[in-house]
Amino acid sequence: MNALRMPEILAIGEPMVEFNQSGGPGSRNYLQGFGGDTSNFSIAAARQGAKVAYFTRLGDDIYGQMLRDLWAREGVDASTVESDQDAPTGIYFVTHGENGHQFSFFRTGSAASRMHPAHLPLAVIRGARVLHLSGISFAISASAADTCYAAIDAARAAGVMVSFDTNLRLRLWSKDRARAVMTDVIGLADICLPSYDDIVVITGLTDPDALVDYCLDRGARTVALKLGADGALVADRNRRFRFAPHPCNPVDATGAGDTFGGAFVARLLAGDDLAAAGLHATVAAALSTEGFGAVEPIPTSDAVRRVMMGAST
Repeated sequence: MNALRMPEILAIGEPMVEFNQSGGPGSRNYLQGFGGDTSNFSIAAARQGAKVAYFTRLGDDIYGQMLRDLWAREGVDASTVESDQDAPTGIYFVTHGENGHQFSFFRTGSAASRMHPAHLPLAVIRGARVLHLSGISFAISASAADTCYAAIDAARAAGVMVSFDTNLRLRLWSKDRARAVMTDVIGLADICLPSYDDIVVITGLTDPDALVDYCLDRGARTVALKLGADGALVADRNRRFRFAPHPCNPVDATGAGDTFGGAFVARLLAGDDLAAAGLHATVAAALSTEGFGAVEPIPTSDAVRRVMMGAST
């Protein structure tokens, strides 16, 4: 990757192939799609116009090729993605019921979990404007956690901003381990993207303003707290904005938080101020719930703008 092709954003994590139940609870029909939080984030950012690259390891299998084809269609540079001949690409199923959506993952021993610091594309990290990671990136294995920390070290040494989404998954690690790592990484993040339920578990706090303050006090420079059906709260040390949820007709919230994060970071890089980026991300996240799957419903920047213009008239 030469200097002319260096991305604005490099994301690291585990992408997955998704099978999402369609037709309502109990349906035997599944829509094949894609997931993995940092991959979703990357596609959301790319659809807002950002130059994005992705780093991971994939199995040398049909699912890995499907993900490579996806990124090629979406304009996400996957030239640093590596293939692992001895491990599979992760997949998961989403089912829907009265209590929302539920996930069943098949990722143990995945190629992504075999990431190692020696695999990192250090030149790409140093050439980017933002390095993006999530709690899942750290949780899938000890070597993946080491890889993420090494990437953060390289980014910070080069003056590259770090973006971090909590995305807590207690199936992957203990609450104590998650709390220790996430508290540490929040302090290393320039942009912190916690989800309300995640950060409540980590901190024991429940007030949104107190949760934002918690992240800022530990060192995060910008915090975008995702409040789900209650919208979002975005802040830095000098400004704070609350966004009501954008009206929508939700059918599947899978990946909505990732869409918010990708849109928010992309708009900041495009020059939006905190309020404009927060509003754009809130609308994008709402629109992403109006279709099935984590990726297919993610709106483009133009689609978000059209909706925002319609709402303002």
